[in-house]
Formats: sequence, C-alpha cells, structure tokens
Amino acid sequence: MHPYFSLQGRTALVTGGTRGIGKMIAKGFAEAGASVYICARDAAACAATAQELSAYGVCHGIAADLASEEGAKALAEALQGRIDQLDILVNNAGTTWGAPLESYPVKGWEKVMQLNVTAVFSCIQQLLPLLRQAGCEANPARVINIGSVAGLTSHGEDAYAYGPSKAALHQLSRMLARELVSEHINVNVIAPGRFPSKMTRHIANDEAALASDSALIPMKRWGREAEMAALAISLASTAGAYMTGAIIPIDGGFHL
Repeated sequence: MHPYFSLQGRTALVTGGTRGIGKMIAKGFAEAGASVYICARDAAACAATAQELSAYGVCHGIAADLASEEGAKALAEALQGRIDQLDILVNNAGTTWGAPLESYPVKGWEKVMQLNVTAVFSCIQQLLPLLRQAGCEANPARVINIGSVAGLTSHGEDAYAYGPSKAALHQLSRMLARELVSEHINVNVIAPGRFPSKMTRHIANDEAALASDSALIPMKRWGREAEMAALAISLASTAGAYMTGAIIPIDGGFHL
C-alpha cells in the first residue's frame, strides 16, 4: 500500500461495525494497517465479526448500545481502559423507520433522531479526550460521520425522519469541524447512496425492485464494498489530512 494511504500504527473505532457500511470500512481499515475496534449492541455479532476481520489485520469487538447517553459513556470508558488515544472515529451506527405520512409514529421519529444524530454527538463528546490525545498538526485525529444522500435530496421513501436526521448530522459535522480544527481534529462526512446493507436488503433481494432502484442512479448500479472502504481510508490517512467540514456524496451521481 502507498504510504499516503497507510493507517499503520493508527487506532480506529467504527460504530455499527458488524455489518453493512460499517463492516466495509472496518475491513478496509484493518487491511490498511490500523488497529480496529468495532462496536454494536449484539456482543456475539461483535465477537464473530472481529474474529472474521482479524484475517485482514487487527480487529477487536466491544458490545455497546448507543441508544442512550449512558451507552456512549460506557463505550468511552471501555476504550479508555484499552487505549491511550483514538486516531479515527467512524460514527456509522444508525437506523431508519418507514411508514405512511398519516400514520408515521412519533416513537419512530424519536428513535431515528436519537441514534442518527444525538448518539453521534454523544460519542464524539465522550471520546474527545482520546481524540485530543491523538491529534497533532502533522497528523490530525479524524472523525468520519456516515451521513446519507437522503440528507441532500428529497427522495424520502416514506422514511420521513431519516433524511432530516442525516441533514442534521451533516450540519452538526460542519459545526464541529469548525470548532475542533484548532485542536487538530478533522470532521468530515461520507454521504452514501445505495450500498448493500440490512437497511437496503429488501430492495437487493427483489430483482424488479433492484432494477427499478438502479435505474434512478446515473451510474445504473449500487456502490461496491471496495469503493466505500477506499473513500474512508482516504479520509483517515494522509490523503485526508487537509480536509475538514466536507460532505462527500458516494452515490453514483444520485444526488445530482
């Protein structure tokens, strides 16, 4: 691997790292030389995924429920017992909720906002001491928030809280990028379009739905695992050292 993109000697945490986009990024980071921690609510899934990804590099699993501030605090405490600094934080854990407009429940709205916005804020807040320890002028610490093209477009698909939650995350990221840049912590956003995940499997498993969905994308296909991993590695490595406050769509042109 070219040294511009090496993560050798760096420590990374990927929330929601047991599947989908989080797992793609965690695998890429391990391959690039980082010591990777993944977290999710399911302890067994964390352990199994960490073991699987250990074939590509160093990977550890930590069970964490980020649906509350207490969960973010517990995650930070667990990490502080294992590492002295955190070079890379990927806030990927998230959820969605779909229902017709007339019957869309407040509990669905609150759940999506909690995990997609509030939990990200809590994780960054609680992990700031470890990020501050890692960041320096030559090599800032990195926060990579996983937003969505749903926060850039109006294609809601009856998931009325999801797009607004991601738009809020985009704006939160800009605010934090401006505030933390003086502390040598970069904050950027990856805004994915369609990638294989639990959230999109109902489309991927339906041939007609997949064809119809792909037709809306200028490149006429979904994103690939290597493409997601490569962008995250770029933001986490020397290639992304001079970038902060960016919202980067990776969607085959869908946001256009």
